[in-house]
Amino acid sequence: MTDGAWVSLFSGGKDSSWALYRALERGYPVERLVTVHPEGDSYMYHVPATQLATLAAESVGIPLLEVEPEDFGADDVPDAGVQGDEELEPLEAALRELDSELDGGITGVTAGAVESEYQTTRIEAMAERLEAQVFAPLWQEDPRTLAEAMLDAGFEIRLIRVAAYGLDESWLGRTLDADALDDLEALNDEYGVHILGEGGEFETLVTDGPHMDRRIELEYETEWDGTRGTLRIEDAWLE
Repeated sequence: MTDGAWVSLFSGGKDSSWALYRALERGYPVERLVTVHPEGDSYMYHVPATQLATLAAESVGIPLLEVEPEDFGADDVPDAGVQGDEELEPLEAALRELDSELDGGITGVTAGAVESEYQTTRIEAMAERLEAQVFAPLWQEDPRTLAEAMLDAGFEIRLIRVAAYGLDESWLGRTLDADALDDLEALNDEYGVHILGEGGEFETLVTDGPHMDRRIELEYETEWDGTRGTLRIEDAWLE
């Protein structure tokens, strides 16, 4: 299963970072990280602070392939299914080109999907067209167990965007630790907030972990509109 090259779909967030980490742990030869930088909103991809994936990749020590499509126009979509298929096209084109460049082509792709059938079915179909396997170690696992496994492994996870009832401005920049997990569990009981932020309820950045040589340091301001907010990263560097 490990013959040939693997690529890791990578945003720098916790889910894609965990998929990468588990692949490396299994000995899969991950030769590229692949980050899509959506210009606007997106149905398929993690959006905030994807530029920090460059720093994360440098810390991980694996070359990064960056895909920069035009604005997907995801804020006004008549058909979500068609939208997802269209958003996948620039990624698939980039992977096809990479497949021809790597010795032995692309054998497998790692994905950080947890519960989204929408994303997973499209990634699986794309991998099938590329004749590659998919490694999705988070798929349909218990969210609390997964989060605890990330913390136990030494992941340092920061919230960089929140967009769910119950998550206020104090969550922006907060580290996802045991106390935060307890608070998220309470918010899950009260408001249905997903413990891993599935569905864009919150987005994260992994600033340190066992797969990284150096920690990412951040300087930021918070932007809050009363119901949702994001970190405006003013500077970022490797420790």
